[in-house]
Amino acid sequence: MTPTVTPHASFRDLFTPKLVTVLREGYGLKDLRTDAVAGLTVAIVALPLSMAIAIASGATPDKGLITAIVGGFLISALGGSRFQIGGPAGAFIPLVASTIAIHGYDGLVIATFMAGIMLVAVGFLRLGTYIKYIPYPVTVGFTAGIAVIIFVSQIRDLLGLRLAGPEPAEMLHKLPALWQALPTVNPVAVVIAVAAIGGILALKRWRPAIPGMLVAVVLGGAATALFALPVETIGSRFGALPTGIGFNGLPGLSIARVRELIVPAIAFAMLGGIESLLSAVVADGMTGRRHRSNCELVAQGVANIASALFGGLPVTGTIARTATNVRAGARGPVAGIFHAVFLLVFLSLAGGLMSYVPLAALAGVLAIVAWNMAEKREFAVLLRASPGDALVLLAAFLLTVFVDLTAGIGVGIVLGSLLFMHRMADAMAVDSKVRLFDEDVADGADGQGPAAAAARGTDRRIVTYHLNGAFFFGAAATVASVFDRIGDPPAIFILDMTDVPFLDTTGANTLESFVHKLERAGTRVVIAGPRPAAQATLAHFGIAEPRVTIARTLEAATSAAEARLAFT
Repeated sequence: MTPTVTPHASFRDLFTPKLVTVLREGYGLKDLRTDAVAGLTVAIVALPLSMAIAIASGATPDKGLITAIVGGFLISALGGSRFQIGGPAGAFIPLVASTIAIHGYDGLVIATFMAGIMLVAVGFLRLGTYIKYIPYPVTVGFTAGIAVIIFVSQIRDLLGLRLAGPEPAEMLHKLPALWQALPTVNPVAVVIAVAAIGGILALKRWRPAIPGMLVAVVLGGAATALFALPVETIGSRFGALPTGIGFNGLPGLSIARVRELIVPAIAFAMLGGIESLLSAVVADGMTGRRHRSNCELVAQGVANIASALFGGLPVTGTIARTATNVRAGARGPVAGIFHAVFLLVFLSLAGGLMSYVPLAALAGVLAIVAWNMAEKREFAVLLRASPGDALVLLAAFLLTVFVDLTAGIGVGIVLGSLLFMHRMADAMAVDSKVRLFDEDVADGADGQGPAAAAARGTDRRIVTYHLNGAFFFGAAATVASVFDRIGDPPAIFILDMTDVPFLDTTGANTLESFVHKLERAGTRVVIAGPRPAAQATLAHFGIAEPRVTIARTLEAATSAAEARLAFT
């Protein structure tokens, strides 16, 4: 039995931050120590990732740290997941890079602010549940596409290439530019990148407790500083990093600017919602807990608004860092708050040292991120699953790589929806049965079909049609073609809707046309077993008592038909 929920309780359950829930349950000094250790562990992982993602996005490395500090703090403090860790995400790299290239960094800040407002609205309107309806091939396709984009965007720093001009954002222009720059390969950068990748993989296999990404970045920076290696570093490209964060506000906000940035803002909001809820689901699977999706979206929105005001990047829940938080033994959102505080300490105390970090080492970190992000096994499985799923997968993948993420997700969803409707329409089955009063005649069996029954007494026939499946616009044409083949109208027509879980207006309109046709021929229509929602839809089209007979079961409909024939 499903418990009833009052509106006040529903609002409380949906929008109370998990931090409040954890503190109410009882939070002691032991929990605080455990969360502090988990927060430090995640901060160590987030430090190189945040800088690398920012650089790959076309921003300065401090913007990634600001995003992780401000956004990570608010997502943990206000969110609907106990273990969510917020910050800049690799999935945003192509979107952020293209937005900066087209609209400038000020445009990115405004779009991030707008995306935050959208996410708050989506959360308070309780629409978070619907984000899960994105087809699986679409998520796998655009995730793999993002992984390819991230890796290609790191080729320049992995090889230490010197391009003739700015690196193009579009894949079709980026690849030729990188190919032309191949003669400028820097062997030292290649060695650093290979050493970073090899070291991360080795530590992950043999010493997984050691943060391989941080070790690779620290050792790469130390080697570069000690031996004055001829490679590009954070300092040589971006200058000295700031040692704190400051409030920036919104630059140049206007109606015209809002209209110009509405598309990237929607893309940020959509991807942020998808990524954050996927991350929360991963945490639920690891811990057995349940997150509050709408509360999480509100927190994501507030975090994006604040990140924009402090000059940061779009922020979302991050799957890898959230999983690290869970494995580190976090007890609740306080761990995520500690993660943000530790990052602020790192920025304040070690901002100058970060200038020595070689970009080749950070590129190696992102190469590992791209490899882990690409769902290789799932991609291969979907390619073999069915032609329809393979089409949706490849469309989302190729459009993400060669056009943009918005096109990949949008076209993927449309194709996935069309595929679903096609399959649902094919699943609709219509079975018919002809019954002479007091005698069963199987439809079409041994010449005893409707025509034979008509010759033996049309006015004594009962025809039963059984519908099995969702009767919606995709299946309406199929059902209508079956109805058109009914032949001579019987005395009574029984439509068994017991196994029709859903009826839309197109299906109801198809039935109304058929009922009207039978009425003109003098046939009495009996509808058996319609569900309440379907019966209400039928009533809107005038298919109700006394025009037709409504029976709760097929047996009741048959009895009513026999009783009617008995008195004719």
